[in-house]
Amino acid sequence: MAIRIRTSFHAGGKPRSMAELAGVVAMLAWKLAIDSIKRMREAEYDIELGNAYFDFVCEFMVYLALAADRIAYRELTSEQRLEFTTALAQRIAEAIEDNRDMLLFDVAPGKCHQHVLDLFNQRGTEYADYDYTEQGPDFGFRRCFSACLKEVLPEKDQLWAVDQVMEIESPEAIKALEKTLAGLFHPQAKSSESRRSRALNASALHDGDSPSGAVNSASRVGNGATED
Repeated sequence: MAIRIRTSFHAGGKPRSMAELAGVVAMLAWKLAIDSIKRMREAEYDIELGNAYFDFVCEFMVYLALAADRIAYRELTSEQRLEFTTALAQRIAEAIEDNRDMLLFDVAPGKCHQHVLDLFNQRGTEYADYDYTEQGPDFGFRRCFSACLKEVLPEKDQLWAVDQVMEIESPEAIKALEKTLAGLFHPQAKSSESRRSRALNASALHDGDSPSGAVNSASRVGNGATED
């Protein structure tokens, strides 16, 4: 099932701060986590409201945050990366904290926020053993993610969940993340590509063709942050 995500944003001609970009990615991560739960429920995996639902969302969003950090390492300066990843971990923690009543029952304020930051630091150490290339997370990275998600499911679903996560959930989410970050980190390139596409379409129309035939188309986070 294809996921439609907005990948271009208007900022009134002003460069967006790393914190603003992190906010966009946190919203994306939330949407992708909820969409993944919907797909897995449709595939008859039992993810009930309560601890299982909460843990799934946390693991999924932390995975995407750590993947985004690897992309930031590739695309940004070290200072920008540190600012972006620190803000992203905080925004994800805030998103889960703000929705705690939907995810868990009778949880103390602030507890979810701290849990997410602790999980981010823990998983950051574990995922650090694996690689993330231009093609995305390697087998070990995806395998580690599937192992984390598997643990939140009932025993009857755990064996089959590994393949579901590695072959469907992770690739779908990473594809959307990469596309969104390309637009956020390099808006000029996105704008140039759009102008070129419009020019090609205009040329095709001038020649009497239809437009459709013209083109074939690692930080640790707490109250502050230090770079390892």
